[in-house]
Amino acid sequence: YASRLSMAYVSYLFIPPSLHPDQVVVAVDVPLEQAIRIDSFCHANGIAFIRADIRGVFASVFCDFGPQFTVYDVDGEDPHTGIVAGITQGPTTLVTCVEDDRLEFQDGELVVFTEVVGMPELAASKPIRVRNCKPHSFELELDSAEFQPYQRGGIVTQFKPSKELAFKPLAASLADPGEFLLTDFAKMERPALLHLAFQALDAFAVRHGRLPAPGSREDGDALLAAVHELAASAPGPQVEVEEQVVRWLASTASGQLNPMAAMIGGFVGQEVVKAASGKFHPLHQWLYFDSIESLPAEIPEASQLAPRGSRYDDQIAVFGAELQAKLAAARVFLVGAGALGCEFLKNFALMGVASAGGGSLTVTDDDTIERSNLSRQFLFRDWDIGSSKSGVAGAAARRINPDLRLRALQNRVSPETEAVFDDAFWGGLDLVVNALDNVNARLYVDSRCVYFQKPLLESGTLGPKANTQAVIPGLTENYGASRDPPEKQAPMCTLHSFPHNIHHCLTYARSEFEGLLEKTPAEANAFLADPEKYIASVRSASDAAAREQLERVTEVLVSEHCTTFEECIAWARRKFQQQFHDRIAQLIFTFPEDAKTSTGALFWSAPKRFPKPLEFSASDPAHAQLAQAAAILKAQVHGIPIPAWATDVGRVADIAAATPIEPFVAKEGVKIETDPKASSVAHAMGSDEAAIEANIAKLQASIRPGTALQPIVFEKDNDANFHMQFIAGVANMRARNYDIPEVDKLQAKLIAGRIIPAIATTTAMATGLVCLELYKVFRGAPLEAYRNTFANLALPLFAAAEPIPPKHCAFRDMRWSLWDRWMLEGDLTVQQVLDWFREKGLEAYSISCGQSLLYNNLFPKHKERMGTRMSELVQTIAKQTIPENRRHFDVVVACEDEEGEDLDVPLVSIRFR
Repeated sequence: YASRLSMAYVSYLFIPPSLHPDQVVVAVDVPLEQAIRIDSFCHANGIAFIRADIRGVFASVFCDFGPQFTVYDVDGEDPHTGIVAGITQGPTTLVTCVEDDRLEFQDGELVVFTEVVGMPELAASKPIRVRNCKPHSFELELDSAEFQPYQRGGIVTQFKPSKELAFKPLAASLADPGEFLLTDFAKMERPALLHLAFQALDAFAVRHGRLPAPGSREDGDALLAAVHELAASAPGPQVEVEEQVVRWLASTASGQLNPMAAMIGGFVGQEVVKAASGKFHPLHQWLYFDSIESLPAEIPEASQLAPRGSRYDDQIAVFGAELQAKLAAARVFLVGAGALGCEFLKNFALMGVASAGGGSLTVTDDDTIERSNLSRQFLFRDWDIGSSKSGVAGAAARRINPDLRLRALQNRVSPETEAVFDDAFWGGLDLVVNALDNVNARLYVDSRCVYFQKPLLESGTLGPKANTQAVIPGLTENYGASRDPPEKQAPMCTLHSFPHNIHHCLTYARSEFEGLLEKTPAEANAFLADPEKYIASVRSASDAAAREQLERVTEVLVSEHCTTFEECIAWARRKFQQQFHDRIAQLIFTFPEDAKTSTGALFWSAPKRFPKPLEFSASDPAHAQLAQAAAILKAQVHGIPIPAWATDVGRVADIAAATPIEPFVAKEGVKIETDPKASSVAHAMGSDEAAIEANIAKLQASIRPGTALQPIVFEKDNDANFHMQFIAGVANMRARNYDIPEVDKLQAKLIAGRIIPAIATTTAMATGLVCLELYKVFRGAPLEAYRNTFANLALPLFAAAEPIPPKHCAFRDMRWSLWDRWMLEGDLTVQQVLDWFREKGLEAYSISCGQSLLYNNLFPKHKERMGTRMSELVQTIAKQTIPENRRHFDVVVACEDEEGEDLDVPLVSIRFR
């Protein structure tokens, strides 16, 4: 599907019933009559059937998963949850939740309750429907007047029932299709028309033994007449026949386009997974899609669409030879060569982008290939692990199309590489395509495209979800015009003392890994490299942070320095005691279970969970595996050879259990931070300066020359390196402390490794949609032709909409937006710049460059700069070096109009060379 929807007919299905057929059958380019026969067999034998066809920029998908199909997860989302703060009993049961997070429950959903103290009837009841949902409360469709009283606590979780679907066979569904899956809100009636038009197209192919010829007026007339005939006899509401749509279908039907194959192939691929697994809601039952906006305003002459004997003849049959020549000569910059980047490179190679003339395709990515990439970045293989992504992907793309004029770079696109991606580079581009995985990089590329007025095609995926955005100079708003809210971070005190979900535990575990095994050894190496300089730096700071840092260095080099593997096991055992017993025991000593706040409320109220200390047990597999992972990693830090018997987790656990442990003694006066806004979590007793001097003395007495440590950098993809075993173990022990459900190593890897869910089907669909926008860029389409799309393959859902135009400002006869930049010619003085604005009717009162103020009329001394050239002020006041190859510099000018009102004007560039 990634390259083209074409398969042999599935005639192998017509075999004796004793032979077991496939679970899912996909029919592609199969005539309708034969598809009906195949589907009838499948429907009767419990086999899921999918039919998919691409005709130019038009596509049709049909699904039949049988008379009874169970969907086990309708949307793929984690169940919504909330922490119960209170329950008001009565005929209407009101549930209020803590205000840490907004509730996401919707009226009519079902919920279940756990961990509620009191009101046992609630936990014992079946899933309950909710109503009147608000950000921090909701009502239950339940009379709780006779229930026992609610006391405290509780977790409320959305209950997601399975869903039963009944599918009609293809023959019945043709006459009674039901609701179509809508892909574009501007085309509400289009699916009904295409439902008839595709039937007419099938009949045309049977009658003539071919599809309509590109640009043929006669074939277009014949198809249009057939559609009118079907519309006249179709049951239900009258279908409006859009003549131009039908003529475009006739003209383009013989062309198979790579972007359409990628988009529909990705969609159908996910439907196959649904049919086999029951995961996500399937298409029920028809999808019709078209990208008629990608086409020229008028159908080209037949001569323009005639085959040339090239690999691009299908594309030429749809768009014509003129657009193909533009694609071949395109100068494109692809930023990123990961999952999206690989798909784009494949698409560009098959479309013939940058394959002739002055065309060029530059791809850059500073990352290297990891094993986890191989599930969705299909241009990479096992033997490519460790190699440059852009280099390997570029070589693979050239194998697909040897004519591709591709240059692969390994540079990150950022302010630091503006000498590589300079003015000449950006100025020479026709199009930029982002294939990035982080917002900051997207924003930077977006700012460059705005500055140089280059079109940008943006996209992103998250599991089954995808979005695409066309950023077109002068026509649309830019990518940075709207942003998602920042991701919420848990307070420090929650992570260290009051976790209430597994995410908190895993974040803490990741922090412990980095602190114990990476940052502290690196800090110790800084001390070992130059003890005197390090000590002087600590003494000059003399604060709590410096004290804590020095204590960690002292621990790793002195008190917990290891020389044998057995000592590493003993260290792991002591860490277990410190983390999961002593700290918790100190916490509940400081805040007993019945402790109250200054207002008289229970301290251990939701969302806080009262913890319990853990006792190490060699017979507990989780304890043993954590001790093993911690000991092996500690040995690596100190460069200690790891014995072969270290893989015997039972032996390691027995040694750990035999380690002498000092009994816990609670300390008075330990302050544990409870303020969510605080940046530290505990305050040790005593003077910082005295503690710093004591640790310095220990270090100076124990310096070991040549004993540099080996910091460990977290690597999530190597299952044999014990990194995830350590993090999952720490997180789960902490979860046990607080009675939080534990996770397996895979779930821990996803959360602690901060892995963004990505699947190949979504990636293919997203890049296909973007490449349909690429056609529009090179044909110079108007704003109303472009589409920004959000899609969710899990539902499935498509929401395409016309991009938002940029905000415009106007003054007198001038009109501008963020895409405009005012260019002033000459090596101008400050006075000349002010005069230029005055001629426009604007009074410029301030000029700045970067963080420096070059001129402001409020400062008398600035009057002395009136005759100074701006280029001199930029270099002497703003301290900016203007590269020799740059002919201009930029300044920001603040202006007032005749009424004295501030007016936002574009960035000003002064071309002084």
